[in-house]
Amino acid sequence: MTSGISSISSSSSTNSTTATGTSQEIAGNFQQFLTLLTTQLKNQNPLDPLDTNQFTQQLVQYAGVEQQLKSNDRLDSILSNSKAASAASATSFVGQTVTADGQVADLKDGSATWTLTPSRAAKQATITISDAKGNVVATQTKALTTGAQSFTWDGRSTSGFTSANGSYKIKVDAIDATGAKVTVDTQVSGKVDGVDLSGSAPVLLIGNSRVPIASVQNIGTGLST
Repeated sequence: MTSGISSISSSSSTNSTTATGTSQEIAGNFQQFLTLLTTQLKNQNPLDPLDTNQFTQQLVQYAGVEQQLKSNDRLDSILSNSKAASAASATSFVGQTVTADGQVADLKDGSATWTLTPSRAAKQATITISDAKGNVVATQTKALTTGAQSFTWDGRSTSGFTSANGSYKIKVDAIDATGAKVTVDTQVSGKVDGVDLSGSAPVLLIGNSRVPIASVQNIGTGLST
């Protein structure tokens, strides 16, 4: 499992450095404020002492900066705990078969599968498969029934050649019996090989596809073709 999880040490180090730098900057300004305030009190003109209202405002500023420092420390702690919990939850997906929103699926061993969910029955649906460079490699036409259904591409191009393994994108243009356009949602299914934790949110790795964990719809769901 460890091999399927990208290291987050560099990201955590960067975030920690940024947070530390910000904290040190505020702390430095806070210390400078104290020094200026103390110096001001020591060097008051006895004949013209510091105005009481002004002194009160400065003390309020003093308290505000102190609270900001404490708040930043607490927020950093909460953020770290939240990321740790999110990472722990994401790793549980490794080895699981998931279905998630998406158009890109991997062709492997002559098979790439998507889940198609039309808003209503479609009399005719034109399914277009494109490669990673955007080139159309295959086009099929079929009817779609209401509800989620699996569509598997065997990797054969329109010209009859077998396409190389890799990532392919699906596009579905469908119409009903009256000729009105039918919206078709697309999902991808596959076994989670690993988890990338280097970003702000975990990303599941399914072959060469990257699936945000927030887009996962089902776990261990299998639909018949």
